[in-house]
Amino acid sequence: MRIANIDNRAALVIGEEGSERAVDIAHASHGRFDPELPGVYQAWADITGWAAQQDLSAFADESFPIDRSLLRAPSPAPRQVFAVGLNYHAHAAESGFESPTHLPPVFTKYASSFTGPDTDVIIPAGGNVDWEIELVAVIGRETSGIDEADAWPHVAGLTAGQDISERITQTRGPAPQFGLGKSYAGFSPQGPWLVTPDEFTNPDDLELGCTIDGEQVQKGRTRDLIFPVPTLIAALSRTVTLYPGDVIFTGTPAGVGVGRNPQRFLQAGEKLDSWIDGIGQLHQRFVAHPDAK
Repeated sequence: MRIANIDNRAALVIGEEGSERAVDIAHASHGRFDPELPGVYQAWADITGWAAQQDLSAFADESFPIDRSLLRAPSPAPRQVFAVGLNYHAHAAESGFESPTHLPPVFTKYASSFTGPDTDVIIPAGGNVDWEIELVAVIGRETSGIDEADAWPHVAGLTAGQDISERITQTRGPAPQFGLGKSYAGFSPQGPWLVTPDEFTNPDDLELGCTIDGEQVQKGRTRDLIFPVPTLIAALSRTVTLYPGDVIFTGTPAGVGVGRNPQRFLQAGEKLDSWIDGIGQLHQRFVAHPDAK
């Protein structure tokens, strides 16, 4: 099952890749389910049970083309957002750190930075803006103190995300400001939709990557995560309670700009295209800040 946030209404995505159409969930369920995404996650078990009983082809007459400009983040108002650092060995090395052996660094991105998959992003004046393609997991049921083997059933689905990062703010002392440096407006594009784990042959092995103006800068596979999705969820659940709709950015593979020699950062006019196989693509165009000189 694929769920899209279309102008803040939940929709089922039907059809093959490249010819997707949408069906409004509230309309198709005759008002049984909330039209907005937070309500969908609160009723996730009921919605997945209802959807499993439907013949999606029967919705063809009430489906409509998807206008990507109306797509928003699949979980736009989570109670909690977790972001994970140094979760690929090669990225840890390019960042100048040893790979974590227990839990990797965990910080937050603020939901005010959330957008849909196709956006313009303003570069903060004087900032060094970097890219980080990441697999993003959304929680589907309240989760506390679970084992790794039990984690996947607690996941509503997966989506693609960019953990866009302003490195000056992120690393400025006396203590790093990861949350602020990664939460400027538009710094958390996600989408194009949520894909439930059963849609993948292996949800633990997905290709992901991104290009800048067509030049590949990142490419990896989620099988190389040091702490894969089930491990992260189990570890987090031993400290905090995870709630339906919570969002977890799982970490980025090697190839970020700050790890290059010379370092490279996004410039006004450049286009960042990102993808995760089986999920879809993100497209960001970068724009100069009005105060930039």
